[in-house]
Amino acid sequence: MARTSFAQLLVTQLRDLGVERIYGVVGDSLNPIVDAVRTTEGIEWIHVRNEEAGAFAAGAEARLTGKLAVCAGSCGPGNTHMIQGLYDAHRDGAPVLAIASHIPSGSIGTGFFQETHPEALFQECSHFCELVNSGDHGTTMLHIAVQTAIAKQGVSVLVLPGDIADQEVDDGPWTRDLAADMGRVQPAPGPVGRLAELIDEAGTVTLFTGAGVRGAREEVLELADRVKAPIGHAFGGKEWMQYDNPYDVGMSGLLGYGACYEAMHEADLVILLGTDFPYTEFLPGHGSSKNPPKIVQIDADASRLGRRIPLDLAVHGDVALTLQAVMPLLTSSKSHRFLHRMLKSHHKALTGVVSAYTKNVERMKPIHPEFVAATLDDLAADDAVFTVDTGMCNVWGARYITPNGRRRVFGSWHHGTMANALPQAIGASLAYPDRQVISMSGDGGLGMLMGELLTVKLHQLSTKILVFNNSSLGMVKLEMLVEGLPDHGTDHEDVDYAAIAHGVGIPSVRITDPKKLRKDLEKALATDGPMLIDVVTDPDALSMPPKVTAQQIRGFATASTKIVLGGGVGRMIDMAASNVRNLPR
Repeated sequence: MARTSFAQLLVTQLRDLGVERIYGVVGDSLNPIVDAVRTTEGIEWIHVRNEEAGAFAAGAEARLTGKLAVCAGSCGPGNTHMIQGLYDAHRDGAPVLAIASHIPSGSIGTGFFQETHPEALFQECSHFCELVNSGDHGTTMLHIAVQTAIAKQGVSVLVLPGDIADQEVDDGPWTRDLAADMGRVQPAPGPVGRLAELIDEAGTVTLFTGAGVRGAREEVLELADRVKAPIGHAFGGKEWMQYDNPYDVGMSGLLGYGACYEAMHEADLVILLGTDFPYTEFLPGHGSSKNPPKIVQIDADASRLGRRIPLDLAVHGDVALTLQAVMPLLTSSKSHRFLHRMLKSHHKALTGVVSAYTKNVERMKPIHPEFVAATLDDLAADDAVFTVDTGMCNVWGARYITPNGRRRVFGSWHHGTMANALPQAIGASLAYPDRQVISMSGDGGLGMLMGELLTVKLHQLSTKILVFNNSSLGMVKLEMLVEGLPDHGTDHEDVDYAAIAHGVGIPSVRITDPKKLRKDLEKALATDGPMLIDVVTDPDALSMPPKVTAQQIRGFATASTKIVLGGGVGRMIDMAASNVRNLPR
């Protein structure tokens, strides 16, 4: 049998698994891997400027395609840079393989140049993290790493010393079968029967949905219709449940809006569907009132059940399969009264905040970021991919980008790291070069990983980079205000990001006049290839969550005399109005 290097075997097998690219920065301990990519058709090396960005890009590709994506970092600093992007991918359930190359195997433990211990470092942000001790050992470790990333939907890390990557192994077929098409969790009959009993016993029911309802939209709507339940969502559930939803009552949490909070706290029964929503202060709990609602949680990952709030029933199962099983068991009928009241409350809540952000907005300078986001939503393609920076961009994405079943909207929902949007857009653009990809970047996030503009230019990606340039860390400013602290260290000098983009060879436009926003934005989005759109926005545009505590109100009173309202909601108000109009009379 012929012999080949383990590096060549690894690259060939990844290619045969459908991996089309590896994101990383070349470096000495990675040289065998990079050279194997050079000589292997069907897979390419995507040079990024920081390995952190490579990990973000791989995570975005995996989330969009559902397939394994790969990033790599050289020994020491090269692979430690990856950790933010790997945390983000792991916490969002993206199947990513990270190749963390290592110092020469005979020098491990000697304090050698650039020595770290990646097998320990990456344990918390991976399901699998092991050191390869020989080429033959590596063939087994590679299979386990890939299978674990796919099966557990998260990160696997293969720690690979450069000298072992060069070792020869048998160049035979990869005989191990890889299970890439994963099954779904069928719920047990007992919990399903008890769920039916709780639904029948409840006078009013509210459904609260997360990212786990992907693939279960029709079942959720059918249950809502059957039990006359309002449907709220976390940010992760927005793109799957908000659009064309006659039961929608908005979103809860720090970025929330509408009547979702009210609907959850006033129902007799709340059913949490595929959500691991971490902000317990927004969830109804045993002690939040004299008569707290009963709580049911349904999730395919049993480890999430009950870890946020106490449950009256935990159901381990795929959301769609669970709802399919429970529907035939339901016997009671429900009144429309609670649903109608929540829909009207939702419409009223949205109407109450819109005028403050729409009146004369086309003439206000600096430009209101809500106006920018609403205009972007109107002009973007129906199948656009939006990547959203952590911070105030999260607010504009949550309230103004309208899902439709074809668009994708995501950011660092669980890890909450800055600077995620641009590198995630790089991964999205490479995975889907024919789709419109828009990075909703804050100036703080763009400034942190601004070198990735060079990556966009190098690979001539079609990424559109929209910068909400308010010369401020807006979300941090808000956090300080609600704590009663004067904001400090949040504001900085104005930067002309359009000029920077022009300097690296990316076409750009700087927009300061709200009257020109629509025309300039439309032209920029229609431009072939990369484009940076630098919009100078109002740094005082802040957001309030749907439920504000007395302590937070006191904080605002102490820190600022400015009244900060809830923020607009874009086209969602039209859907809310339509839902109210369509109520049976």
